[in-house]
Amino acid sequence: MEEKPDMIGFSCYIWNGEYVDKLSTLIKRVDESIQIFYGGPEVSFNCEEVLLNSEGDFLIEGEGEESFKEFLKWKLENGFDRKDLKVKGIYSKNDKNEIVYGGKREAIDMNSLVFPYNENEDLSNKIIYYEASRGCPFNCKYCLSSTIRGVRFLEPDRVKRELKFLSDKKVKIVKFVDRTFNADAKFAMEIWEYLMSLDTETVFHFEITADIVTEEEIELLKKAPKGRFQFEVGVQSTNNEVLRNVNRYIEFKDIKEIVMRIEEGKNINQHLDLIVGLPGENFESFRNSFNDVYSIGPEKLQIGFLKLLKGSSMREEAEKWGMSYSPYHPYEILKTKDISFEEISKLKRVDSVVDKYHNTGKFNEIVEFMIGDFDTPFDFYYSLSEYFYKKGYFSRSISASEYYKVFLDFNEEILKKENNVLEEVVKFEYLKFNKKSWLPPFLTRLNVKEEEQAIKEKLRAENKFDKKMHLEKFSIDIERYINKKEIVFKEKYYIFIV
Repeated sequence: MEEKPDMIGFSCYIWNGEYVDKLSTLIKRVDESIQIFYGGPEVSFNCEEVLLNSEGDFLIEGEGEESFKEFLKWKLENGFDRKDLKVKGIYSKNDKNEIVYGGKREAIDMNSLVFPYNENEDLSNKIIYYEASRGCPFNCKYCLSSTIRGVRFLEPDRVKRELKFLSDKKVKIVKFVDRTFNADAKFAMEIWEYLMSLDTETVFHFEITADIVTEEEIELLKKAPKGRFQFEVGVQSTNNEVLRNVNRYIEFKDIKEIVMRIEEGKNINQHLDLIVGLPGENFESFRNSFNDVYSIGPEKLQIGFLKLLKGSSMREEAEKWGMSYSPYHPYEILKTKDISFEEISKLKRVDSVVDKYHNTGKFNEIVEFMIGDFDTPFDFYYSLSEYFYKKGYFSRSISASEYYKVFLDFNEEILKKENNVLEEVVKFEYLKFNKKSWLPPFLTRLNVKEEEQAIKEKLRAENKFDKKMHLEKFSIDIERYINKKEIVFKEKYYIFIV
């Protein structure tokens, strides 16, 4: 309001829709002469209805770059009164509050887009989103990309130039927003091969479709520097009937084969996605999907919850599948004829513990130690999530050290087992990822002062002592357990760098 603008524009998404609605109302109450325009995926369907039932004066449909440019040019030439606006891709309200549509705009040439970053910007250690293509060759019912036919690409040489720029700027992660980066194998390989040749610490994150990865691509990817690439693979479900219900004509066995082949290189982190609430998938089917995906050993197992987006065919089929979903952003599934609200709530709790205890990679040894007491990995995470829920941990903040203590309490209270070995494994993971020279009170310190002093003197004599060293005594041979999963009771000191 301090800027006294003539116009204010909002990019509208499922995560900010309600804020935009409220802000628009407040803006108009402060100054009704300020014109408001909307753009983005959240307003690009039922555009006339959206504009009529909002405080907006203009709405940009679909791809905004060309439409927005022409819209501003028209405004500069014609002033800010509400004359009939005739710009392709633009909906507007005229003086009679009628909707005027400028007509459909053809898909733009990707190479006409302007690279948004310049030499003066400090991008070091930032996450940058990058778009090398638009569209998707697939037709998944829950995705908006299915509403646009065809895939358009930037010229490979331009992509290389721009990625080199971001790499030179020491960007931490470049996340490609391409819906299926490997839709064109030749294009994907050319970009991957170039990125593999760079001397850089930047990580490049791609969404790929596993079942279309070729043998040639696999052989190339095995040569990638470790940690250079991250892949996100949308599995969604391992129930083939459920996949067919959403127009995904693939089989999990094909996805698994490719993911395992890529994993052989030990150089690419893979994130695998599942979706709760898909048509035809009940609680037991999701449990099976979880266990199937977990068996591959992904670095991250990401659980999403179906969102019935405006314009998606899934929303049109909601009644057919008995789907009840929130009428508010982000339109998340509440229940279907196959899965109840209570079951979805339980899976939300599972998602929380998986995200904390699997996806961070900071509790792997503890989880592996405990998971064998359950029939399946899902049963472990489900049981742990219910324990969290009953203890009230989801409704309050717990400290970083308490996340470790939970395992000891859970082991005693639920599994009725002693903590003598588990405590040593917890101690190891705690010291590995928490650079502190002390232990929380729930972990037993076995150090003997004289023994510790003697080790330090020996290290000093050998010129190996460092003030950042932390000595900790274990009651088991922790190194042997970590490497061979053998439990041998043998007191031994280990050094951690604080």
